[in-house]
Amino acid sequence: MQISVWLDAIMPYTISDALANRKDNILAAFKMISDVSCIRFVPHTTEFNFLNFRDGRGCSSFVGCQGGEQPLYYSTKCDVGNLCHEIIHALGLHHEHTRKDRDEHITVQWESIVEGKKRNFKVHSGDTLNLPYDINSIMHYGPYFFSQDGSQTVVPKQSGVDMGQRTHLSDLDIKRLNRLYHCADRMKPQ
Repeated sequence: MQISVWLDAIMPYTISDALANRKDNILAAFKMISDVSCIRFVPHTTEFNFLNFRDGRGCSSFVGCQGGEQPLYYSTKCDVGNLCHEIIHALGLHHEHTRKDRDEHITVQWESIVEGKKRNFKVHSGDTLNLPYDINSIMHYGPYFFSQDGSQTVVPKQSGVDMGQRTHLSDLDIKRLNRLYHCADRMKPQ
């Protein structure tokens, strides 16, 4: 499955007036990404494709550049790390725990997942960008995400991992974004 990336590694954006008091969190999430990649975030002017931050009941985003005005929903329940996770979806990355090699690293406990949320755990055939599985990824769910009864939904096969963290991009998250956007080529002196 081919992911559509943002032209020239630039993501134009708008922020709904309803989110004025959360704009600093959006800018902080942008900084988490732009500090470690060639990806830039610019206020929307006339670009056809742009991300529109909207108030919502949760945090959610489409994966990749969809074309035209693209919503990213951002509720008060979402912190900067969750917001960064959703922006990375919009940039083109799927959840790490949906990779085709995930069963070597985790066990999904299907019976523990809330009905209607099982789709978030299904394997995608997306490009791994020739990078290994990253259980510490900001794009990986934690052990209790969408649990219907307080039991684990995702069980790591390795102990001592920081699965589900939302504090930083892992080294492999950074490599993955930089490969997806060909940052090594973009950052070469002209």
